Amino acid sequence: MCIELIHIGFGNILAMNRVTAIASPNSAPTKRTIQEGRNKGILIDMTSGRRTKAVIFTDSGQIILAALAPETIASRLQVSRANPSAKPDQSDSRDEA
Repeated sequence: MCIELIHIGFGNILAMNRVTAIASPNSAPTKRTIQEGRNKGILIDMTSGRRTKAVIFTDSGQIILAALAPETIASRLQVSRANPSAKPDQSDSRDEA
């Protein structure tokens, strides 16, 4: 089994083979789920203090907050699947500004 690791901003890496869904944090049900996850201790905040733009749900029940948009995370996954031998661009500082 191959583990696909994706950079989700600010030095945080995510194993995409464990992800079941990536959602926007703007809907009321998602906001409720985030609060319930915080109360249960299953929430992982990977935003580094930035605004949450994506909520990632894993197969183990963890809820992960990311500062990158869901579209950005999905496009990074597509790029890594299209060119698995390519190394991630270390000079990409757009998500760190």
